[in-house]
Amino acid sequence: MPNAEKLRSAARLQYKRAVLWSHARRGDLVCRLMLHEHLADPYPLYEGIRAEGPVYRSRAGVQAVTAHELCGQVLRDSAFGRRNEDAGTAEPAADGPPAAADAPAGGGNASFLDGEVADHMRWRRLVAPAFRTRKIAEYRHRTEEVAHRLLDAALDRGGDFDLVTDFASPLPITVISELLGITDVDVDRFAHYGLVTGRAIDGVRSVRQATEFREAAGELDAMFTALVRRRRDEPGDDLVSDLLRPQGDERLPEQEIIGTCQLLLTAGFETTTNLVSNAVLRLLSDREQWEALVADPKLAPAVAEESLRYDPPVQYSIRVVRDTLHLGGVTLPSGTVLMLVLGAANRDPDVFPDPHRFDITRPDAGQHLAFLSGAHYCVGAPLARMEADVALSVLAERLPELRRAGRLRRRPTAALRGLLNLPVSSGR
Repeated sequence: MPNAEKLRSAARLQYKRAVLWSHARRGDLVCRLMLHEHLADPYPLYEGIRAEGPVYRSRAGVQAVTAHELCGQVLRDSAFGRRNEDAGTAEPAADGPPAAADAPAGGGNASFLDGEVADHMRWRRLVAPAFRTRKIAEYRHRTEEVAHRLLDAALDRGGDFDLVTDFASPLPITVISELLGITDVDVDRFAHYGLVTGRAIDGVRSVRQATEFREAAGELDAMFTALVRRRRDEPGDDLVSDLLRPQGDERLPEQEIIGTCQLLLTAGFETTTNLVSNAVLRLLSDREQWEALVADPKLAPAVAEESLRYDPPVQYSIRVVRDTLHLGGVTLPSGTVLMLVLGAANRDPDVFPDPHRFDITRPDAGQHLAFLSGAHYCVGAPLARMEADVALSVLAERLPELRRAGRLRRRPTAALRGLLNLPVSSGR
């Protein structure tokens, strides 16, 4: 990027941040969220938004929805688009949620995340077989092997380790990489890709961040371009080879496959990493519930569901109104951008009694919207659930005395909620 363009870009970013700051100081709750004022605990802020009514108008250019019923309605209704179809966003926008919150992880390549319903369903038909029940059962044994190997390595280095970097992150990275047919996996590099693309979802806040995003997107593009072309000549038993095979009259173009692979890689481990780390953090803060899991590791799926409800990895999602309509008694003109605050919807007291209490025996936890709903329901949800089940049950079985052993660090994002580090002690 030429120096003059960098200066202009930096000036625009500074101006937009100043605008957000000004609105936040005047009481705009969404602007406060976007300025990362409440990363440690955003839930009181969500309750403040909820108290203002079912649809909260922010000066950030969005209207925030916190009610579970309304969020579910928007997610399932084709009257609401995935994104502004005129935006054509190939990179995340600067410092604001309207275009950024569902930005593609792969730069300029298309992926099924970006598509409207018709295209999305076409891609989904080709991708979904990799996440069916039979396939997930096949992946489970390998996931268990990886989980035990990671714990063995961590314990060999001593009784203390980092739950995120030594376990919760490399576990799903390894699994999704094998599913895609990636060899010579660089766990640290892939984790970096996830961090860079995840931060961009909140909006680009500096020229340096924009450069990092472009570099990560370029590296992912080069890696998957080479992989797709190799698999075209030498098919294997992996998802990339499956995507290259025509299904009847349907065939995905190469660039769509590359974009889809980029999304599956980063989204395929980011959600699980955050799910596992959020769940363990909560359990270790409540010894009674941790000990309940230790006594019965088969509770792991219930722990995962309650964690998805209580502290979901994805905190909000963006939709755009196609034509003027009414929602929650509010008139929304065509083009209105909605921020669906999933973290708030999952604690809606009209759906979940005592919603701010973490309870692994909660019978209705599965009603959460952590994996969205409708046509864009997360295709990888079965994989994430299986990986979380394995991770939590293996930890409970092998490390019953697990405890926190230092200060944690959170991801510097509002849209994705998780940890960068969680020091723990095995008790050995």
